[in-house]
Amino acid sequence: MQLYKNHTLKIYNSLSGEKELFKPVHPGNVGMYVCGPTVYSNVHLGNVRTFMSFDMIFRYLLHLGYKVRYVRNITDVGHIVDDVDDGEDKIAKKARVEQLEPMEIVQRYTVDFHDVLNQFNFLPPSIEPTATGHIIEQIEIVKQIIDKGFAYETNGSVYFDVVKFNETNHYGKLSGRNIDEMLANTRDTDGQSDKKNPQDFALWKKAEPEHIMRWPSPWGIGFPGWHLECTAMSTKYLGETFDIHGGGMDLKFPHHECEIAQNEACTGHSPVNYWMHANMLTLNGKKMSKSTGNNILPDEIYNGGSPFLSKAFSPNVARFFMMQAHYRSILDFTNDGIVAAEKGFNRLMEGLDIVKELQAKPVSTLDIATWKQQCYDAMNDDFNTPILIAHLFEGIKFVNLVNDGKESLNAEDIETLSSTLNSFVFEILGIRNEKLVANNSDKLEGVVEMLITMRLEARANKNFALSDQIRDQLLALGIQLKDGKEGTSFTIQ
Repeated sequence: MQLYKNHTLKIYNSLSGEKELFKPVHPGNVGMYVCGPTVYSNVHLGNVRTFMSFDMIFRYLLHLGYKVRYVRNITDVGHIVDDVDDGEDKIAKKARVEQLEPMEIVQRYTVDFHDVLNQFNFLPPSIEPTATGHIIEQIEIVKQIIDKGFAYETNGSVYFDVVKFNETNHYGKLSGRNIDEMLANTRDTDGQSDKKNPQDFALWKKAEPEHIMRWPSPWGIGFPGWHLECTAMSTKYLGETFDIHGGGMDLKFPHHECEIAQNEACTGHSPVNYWMHANMLTLNGKKMSKSTGNNILPDEIYNGGSPFLSKAFSPNVARFFMMQAHYRSILDFTNDGIVAAEKGFNRLMEGLDIVKELQAKPVSTLDIATWKQQCYDAMNDDFNTPILIAHLFEGIKFVNLVNDGKESLNAEDIETLSSTLNSFVFEILGIRNEKLVANNSDKLEGVVEMLITMRLEARANKNFALSDQIRDQLLALGIQLKDGKEGTSFTIQ
């Protein structure tokens, strides 16, 4: 259903500082790019919150009927320690310390990233490209920027000329900075003298002999600058102008500012119509930091291994807790906060159980149509999940009033109330329907038990080929049979 035709969606654009009416480049289609993780360590809870915000946005756009191409990259090269131009690549450093190949580090933490996001019921992006998979495209963009006169090569490295670019464009328009006030990349490091201006940033860096990750280029052996990959991958998969570019608030400068400069230098126009930034997650009122110990990993929430938590909480509860704050607001993670969220979550789930049992009456005494519209109005106002959740609890209040006989609803309104609650809770907020999962698990168990019985019958009839076929095909699906004295059991791997 093309619900977007009946809804007016407004998105806060970081570039203008205002909520703007959403009009996609191609009607009915949305191109969205979100900066993904640098895979050199376990994903932390602050990262999860950022990606969860865009998962919710992705879900709502799909719900409205848009055809969405969601691109979220994996940074596996070029991200220098401390986010500067000179120094050691984060992944290469981790590989050196652990005496592993860089791609072993990339594989380990990419798998961890996906595992964590799966725990929180994320939808996968349409495309998940890697920086190392797009070296050719990045080199071509550097060539274009040089040809346009906005970059220069020196000693095997290529730098973007920020001062030259600023003569005809506005470097700093996203972050609201003045070029004279910018202090980025001014530390005294190796290669600093290669730059014409301290604000210039690397497009391509010469690889020193000890640098593990390296590729041939027209300027010698080297590796791409961090900002370059997102320009290359976003334009390849979404075009020179696309709808939404998202990321954490910390990426606004310099990363996204540099992306804008690179794109405008190549094409002469702005690459993105709506810049969106998710705010940070704090822990007990302080910035999360591994060095200070004020930190919590995602799996510590659901295994109860954090000293900051009184007990374990399900990923569903943690997701619901995060959805209670607007994506542009700072969210403080506390034990009291998630305990309260769990109580609210349980009340919501109980209401969703009750709504299935409501008895229809001839006349409705509650205005369900207006309530439903209020739910959509909240999401259409820059994805305002806390307001939406307030309306969802209003819907649960309706459920309880009808169940107690204090109000009444006809069959059509009960169906509208039920379907709307389920759509917003499970489909849009992304809460995993655990009862549906449990029901599916019961069905799976029944099917496997039936196959075990068929296998036993095959063995009794000396049809060992069929018996082995059942065992081997179940194993290929991740279901291992174990024969024992008390019969055959199974485990799901």
